[in-house]
Amino acid sequence: MARLVSEPVSSKKRKIPKDSGAPSSKRRVVAEADSDNAMAKVLELEEQISESRKYYNNIATLLSMLNTDGPVVKPNLAVAVSLCRVFSRLLAGGNLSETERAAENEKIVAAWLRERCREYQRALVTILREADPSSQVTALTLCMRLLSERATHIHGDDIQVWTSGLFKNVVEGLIEAKDGEVLRSEFSEKFLKPYEDVRYYTFTQVADYAATQRTPEILDTVFSILSACDTVPEPDHEFEEFYTKPSQNHKKVLSVNAHKKRAQDAWLAVLRNNLSQSQRKTLLRIMAHTIEPWFTRPELLMDFLTDSYNVGGATSLLALSGLFYLIQEKNLDYPQFYQKLYSLLDADLLHSKHRSRFFRQMTNFLSSTHLPASLVASFIKRLSRLALNAPPTAIVVIVPFIYNFLKNHPTCSFMLHRVVRDGEFKSQLESEGMDDPFDPEETDPTRTNALESSLWELEALQSHYHPNVAAICRIVSEQFTKQWYSLEDFLDYTYQGMVQAELGVEAKPLKRIPVVEYQIPKRIFTDRQLEEDGGQDTAPGSLLRGLWDFS
Repeated sequence: MARLVSEPVSSKKRKIPKDSGAPSSKRRVVAEADSDNAMAKVLELEEQISESRKYYNNIATLLSMLNTDGPVVKPNLAVAVSLCRVFSRLLAGGNLSETERAAENEKIVAAWLRERCREYQRALVTILREADPSSQVTALTLCMRLLSERATHIHGDDIQVWTSGLFKNVVEGLIEAKDGEVLRSEFSEKFLKPYEDVRYYTFTQVADYAATQRTPEILDTVFSILSACDTVPEPDHEFEEFYTKPSQNHKKVLSVNAHKKRAQDAWLAVLRNNLSQSQRKTLLRIMAHTIEPWFTRPELLMDFLTDSYNVGGATSLLALSGLFYLIQEKNLDYPQFYQKLYSLLDADLLHSKHRSRFFRQMTNFLSSTHLPASLVASFIKRLSRLALNAPPTAIVVIVPFIYNFLKNHPTCSFMLHRVVRDGEFKSQLESEGMDDPFDPEETDPTRTNALESSLWELEALQSHYHPNVAAICRIVSEQFTKQWYSLEDFLDYTYQGMVQAELGVEAKPLKRIPVVEYQIPKRIFTDRQLEEDGGQDTAPGSLLRGLWDFS
């Protein structure tokens, strides 16, 4: 009898179908082959352009392959380099320029090529602004190569190529580039510092760019570019390093004064911009070494420095050196200089990180022996009064500073020792004492009566808790046999140095072992401690209970 026989069930596992595609190794091979084919295609298009004018349309094809359109720029750098070679050859062959005798079709072709060249330049600037750092550096190199070719081969266009067009867009792209730190560093090291014509025209472009109000972030970038130009040419400097050969009709590139004038215009445009307080301080820090040497007319800095000096605080401290230079060298009339300087002497100054810089500058400001004794005495007295509440690191600077000024201005030595000859007044002084005639609230340093006062503050500081401070304060009680003290030996005295001096290898051995409390109380503010100590009010903490009532 026939029966239905079922198919045997397979014991094999069901295979998971793989992705429809080649294995990973094969995919790599395919990708490399596609890349080689694309590169070969680019080279073929480039070769055809160099062979015949009938292939000029290949330029438009290559431009479409650059991939600079869209929100995310992922440029095809091989195409960018190929186009640079194409346009370099066209510029060298004179194909982008036209003559009056050229036929109409020749003019049309030249105009079309110039338009494609501008399109290529815009694409490079887009890469410069928005691409990744590696692509930005490549685009910068191609822009500068194209600029060199254009300045070399287009007659009469060597100045215009720097002052407008491509280089103008390159400088703006450098400033506004996204994540452009690497790009700006490359520009500074490869072009700005080595080549004097690049530096000259960079100053020109930055001056035009900074003439418009910019954001603080943009201004920080402008600072970094200008600050990289920290080598000012000497009056006898000979210009030899050029990225492009300067033409005979533009000899300003060979002039030291012209270079300094361009730098001066650039810095002035920055100083007149919308600066924040931190940016103003940054500029004042580099004023003496980086900015002022570029100025052929330093008096143009007058407004910026006086405004900064009037701000007060750390900003005024940073503006001191530049302002005093204008007073001393350029005859700037600033009658309130010493009054403002006197107002800067406050407790905050002695805790400021600019304290050392201020004392160095004040040594120069008050060094003239023609200053009134009353003015110098006010500064000495003000510092002595501030020393009472100053940190030890500041006191060790103040005392040698006062010593030097007493040696420089002997008239002020009456503040150390004044003989009282009137017998009646002398007995009254010894029995009752006297009020200090110094007026600490007076803002005019010539009217504080400091010369009638004394330096009793330094006498008090001879009992300071720190032995080094007490020792240095005793120099005013001894004979002034030393000509002067070098402030540089004291300006960098810090808390860290004090600790190292006490704990270091060269620390002096202790003559007397310090007494420490060996009994640590369990309670300080409660009466239970008193009960635990047997009811006697002699335990540690009893003084606090005696002074304060916690009931």
